[in-house]
Amino acid sequence: MLSSKTPDRRTTLKVRHRGAILAAARGLIDERGGPYFTVDELADRADVSRRTVFNHFASLDEIVLTLCDEALEVIIDDFIATVVAMPAGDGSRSSMFDEISHSLTTADIPGAVESMARILGEPGSDASREQTLSARAFTRAADRLLDEVLRRNPTADVLDAELLVGSLMNGVIVVVGHWIREVGIRLDGTGRAAWQGLLGTLLSSVRSGYMPLS
Repeated sequence: MLSSKTPDRRTTLKVRHRGAILAAARGLIDERGGPYFTVDELADRADVSRRTVFNHFASLDEIVLTLCDEALEVIIDDFIATVVAMPAGDGSRSSMFDEISHSLTTADIPGAVESMARILGEPGSDASREQTLSARAFTRAADRLLDEVLRRNPTADVLDAELLVGSLMNGVIVVVGHWIREVGIRLDGTGRAAWQGLLGTLLSSVRSGYMPLS
């Protein structure tokens, strides 16, 4: 009887430790304005051992990336919420484009970018690291979005879906860069208007390559 309960207790403990580590990382980031802490400081804040931290995450960068993933969950959550209310598509390129583009238009991507900026901290001497982590987070979001697109469109050509999601999400990364350079990370009316304008340009560009095809 005891042995049957042990795996459940272990699983619960693992979940609790992982949650504590991420919560501690968020707290340290909020206090210090970015991921400026050591593994020992994180372990102490989470009330776990250094070894436990590395049992759950390969590195501090992996913890930061996980927090960025959570910030970008808005894209997937909004996609699911949006398409549930839409008529089922026929799996064509144009149908998939309509679903994803509508989701990107309604998703609070500027808010997610602002959250990621706080997680990554002020741009520093290691800008390539920050750019790499940001790009990896968007790539992982794209993978989850692709899974949802294929789940909703089981008859779709997988290559078509991959190309479409890849084109749009890589385009979003480019648009984010232009948005930040043009207005900064602003969530006011001016910032959001600039975002919608740039996103509209992206969608129009990709649409021309997908909409004419069935």
